[in-house]
Amino acid sequence: MNDRLTVSSVTGRRSGVSWEAAMADREKARVSIVFKLIASTALLVAVVLVSCVTLWIQSETRSMRRLKRQEARAFAVAMSGAWSNELIDENWNQIRNQLRTVVTRSPDYVYVLLSDERRGGRIVAAVPDEYVGHHVPDLVRASDTEHQLVASEEERLAEVVLLRDVEWPQGHVRAHRGDEVVEVASDMTFEGRRIGVLRVGISLRRIEGARDEIVKNAVVGGLVVLLLGMLGAWLVARRITGPVLALEESAARMAAGDLAHRSPVASSDEIGSLSRAFNRMADVLERSFARLRGTVAAFERFVPRKFLAVIAPQGIENIQVGARQERVMTILFCDIRGYTSLSEASTAEQMFDLLNDYLAEMGTAIEENGGFIDKYIGDAIMALFDDVHTDRAIDAALAMRMRLLEFNLRRAEKGLRPVDVGIGIHRGSCIMGTVGFSSRIDSTVIGDAVNLASRVEGLTKQYHADVLVTGAVVEGLEHRDRYALRLVDEAARAKGKDLTFRLYAVDDRTSVLPEGLTPFASMDGPPPR
Repeated sequence: MNDRLTVSSVTGRRSGVSWEAAMADREKARVSIVFKLIASTALLVAVVLVSCVTLWIQSETRSMRRLKRQEARAFAVAMSGAWSNELIDENWNQIRNQLRTVVTRSPDYVYVLLSDERRGGRIVAAVPDEYVGHHVPDLVRASDTEHQLVASEEERLAEVVLLRDVEWPQGHVRAHRGDEVVEVASDMTFEGRRIGVLRVGISLRRIEGARDEIVKNAVVGGLVVLLLGMLGAWLVARRITGPVLALEESAARMAAGDLAHRSPVASSDEIGSLSRAFNRMADVLERSFARLRGTVAAFERFVPRKFLAVIAPQGIENIQVGARQERVMTILFCDIRGYTSLSEASTAEQMFDLLNDYLAEMGTAIEENGGFIDKYIGDAIMALFDDVHTDRAIDAALAMRMRLLEFNLRRAEKGLRPVDVGIGIHRGSCIMGTVGFSSRIDSTVIGDAVNLASRVEGLTKQYHADVLVTGAVVEGLEHRDRYALRLVDEAARAKGKDLTFRLYAVDDRTSVLPEGLTPFASMDGPPPR
């Protein structure tokens, strides 16, 4: 926003402070306030949600683990008492059948092991069946097994980790290696004597699933709350920053050249007062720049914009004497034939009218084909074409001939004499720049190519051609077959030039003289009938 406005912004071109740059600064300001408020709110909501969800999950997990322990303890106590008599009677098949029934109905039961002390602690009934006859199963660590087999009046409860997958029935995996299991060991007694140990393992997988479900629900709910919180923060931030951003946008629009813009006054507080003061300043600036705009527009009628883009890329206020740039360009010269005789037979006012009408037609044809007029030399026109190819320069010459025909038709209707012209075109290197001194600067194009183009225009009378172009122009054509080119001289020589060049006539097959009128050497007297 601190960039200085150039005068070119007043004329409608992009200024030193572009609209895009101004809006980028505006977005930075938005981020510095709105984003910080939203980020702060989001962080606060996230911290609260994470804390609450964490405490909730921990509480629910402890509660479910406690229930699983109670379930395992109750089962172990009930079954150890119910199966003591069966164990005394060595009715192991009955115990095994009951074990299978219980485990089948309870998917959380991973394993049940019943060992007989009278047989050295060998397992006599088990689910899975493969552990019948074992002393120490490979389901859990040996140290966990030793701890659970220690005699105690109370049940022994521990959370252990499986060392292998547990399948029962065959092919059905009840638990995987690494799963956590609550194991309860309960002594089986008869007449006060321990006769066996019942071990029950219940999976905690459902606890993990329930915990995952809690986490998923908490995440979804948390995101909803977070979005609502961010939306609320955004609405609050908009109410706070809206007036400030509106004033900043107004300043950006003015910096980009929209001097007619005014800041809306939406409040009666300090910001409203600032907006009114801003608008008063805008009124003064608009009046000042309106005068400057008129001055610049008038200046550009003397110096073409394309010329200014070369000699004053930083704005016309920065034009310096000697600023220059070498370019390869196509130069067109056009001159009225018999102008001296015509001017002697006309008043100054008539000549001004003639020239203005004539130059308007010629200038339009040149501009429509991408050229720009560098200067007027009396009745002569010097135009430049800054294209890679030379096609549009020839197109301009042909268009000038067509417009001249229409111009002469209108003159004939008024009983005025027709006008004929000669056009010469050359392409070459020239220098565009400024000459003069600190109090008087002028733009100009100099170079041998300019002089040769002027000489070629003068040769149109000698070769009785309307449009002459040099070999350099022909070589620069992109679509040569579009034009009727006729070689008139293989080694033409211009006045004051030692070098020769090829010279071509462009036959447009269009007469600029109305039907019934014939060209004549002198422009004096009435038009021939």
